Amino acid sequence: MSERLRNALFGGLVWSAALLMLTTFVWLLGDLIIGGLGHLSWTFVSTPPSDAGRAGGIAPILVSTLLILAVALAAALPLGIGCAIWLAEYTRRQGRAGALIRLSLDGLAGVPSIVFGLFGNAFFCVTLKLGFSILSGGLTLACMILPILVRTTESGLAAVGGDWRRGAAALGMSRTATLWHLLLPAAAPAIGAGLTLGIGRATAETAALIFTSGYVDRMPEALTDSGRALAVHIYDLAMNVGGGDAAAYASALVLVALIALTNFAALGATERWLGKRIGSS
Repeated sequence: MSERLRNALFGGLVWSAALLMLTTFVWLLGDLIIGGLGHLSWTFVSTPPSDAGRAGGIAPILVSTLLILAVALAAALPLGIGCAIWLAEYTRRQGRAGALIRLSLDGLAGVPSIVFGLFGNAFFCVTLKLGFSILSGGLTLACMILPILVRTTESGLAAVGGDWRRGAAALGMSRTATLWHLLLPAAAPAIGAGLTLGIGRATAETAALIFTSGYVDRMPEALTDSGRALAVHIYDLAMNVGGGDAAAYASALVLVALIALTNFAALGATERWLGKRIGSS
């Protein structure tokens, strides 16, 4: 086989794979729009559900979802970035402690969500006596997204050239100042990628939240109240409620829009906040 033919064949396979992914995305999004757009309205997103979700809206469910996501990010962000900094900057690459933690994180990243749900129920709901609550659900999701956030942030920090560190040391910058003003801003794309992946997994999670945040579809008044997440609501409408398909499609469309908005917001906030560190150095 000639070199030109191999190149043409490889290029065709690459373009075919890209076209397949694009077609799948457009197909799924189109199916959601066709099935849910007619049921979507301001009333749908601003009123509570009625008739087991067949009528009414998703207001309390949307609020519960946002609160669960906020708790998850508030717990995972400082722990994840702190752990990534320790792994990338304060441990030897081939050291036993770092290798053990990396192996543990890689293992946790592949654990099924139902296992996290059982752990969250046993630890947060029962042992810590938080019960079925938004707090339990958010903390469980934080455990789920931590491995992704740590590994992506660590990779971003490790990718920063050693010249940056040596240059900062030559200028007399402390290690903290180097991290704050140089390394973290340089790793901002990786942190944003970790946030995007974590938000996507947390927002669309179902199994873990059934065991931790609960099934109640009323408006939560505190983080210790039970709350139904949007993904759980979609599952319930599709599997347990006859005639709930239209509401399920509309809820799924809202979920996709919510994931997109939170991802854009996370990426923008990460780049702006960390980017300012370079300007203030």
